[in-house]
Amino acid sequence: MRIDIPENKKLVHETTISIRWGDMDSYRHINNTVYFRYMEQARIEWITSLGFSSTAEKEAMLMVNGFCNFYKQASYPGNLSVKTYVGSIGNSSVDIYNTMELLPINHDDDQLLCAAGGATMVWVDLERNKSMPWPEVVLKVLR
Repeated sequence: MRIDIPENKKLVHETTISIRWGDMDSYRHINNTVYFRYMEQARIEWITSLGFSSTAEKEAMLMVNGFCNFYKQASYPGNLSVKTYVGSIGNSSVDIYNTMELLPINHDDDQLLCAAGGATMVWVDLERNKSMPWPEVVLKVLR
């Protein structure tokens, strides 16, 4: 099953992630599970770039589901451009999407879309283990 990323989304962050030798599997391409780590890293970089802590205290943004569509194989050595987008914003949830493109070694080549995925993130009261409405300061950033 493929989940399509909607057209209606806002680019909020871009980062470059180096493919490590250990990211590959026995087929000599990035292991499927590693793409989820790349998306996680991009989300954390985005969140901390906004001045928020990546360490949970009494409330936090938690992932409640995730997906990844794989388009082209990539392997070491290489670099990925990982773009983070904000999609639909609900009362306590937000859809975050990522695209992962292999950066060309030669400047004349185009970037190659390797994978795209996303996650639904929910604002949670960690003491009660329940979702809650976005704090106004977070909602401002998401919008």
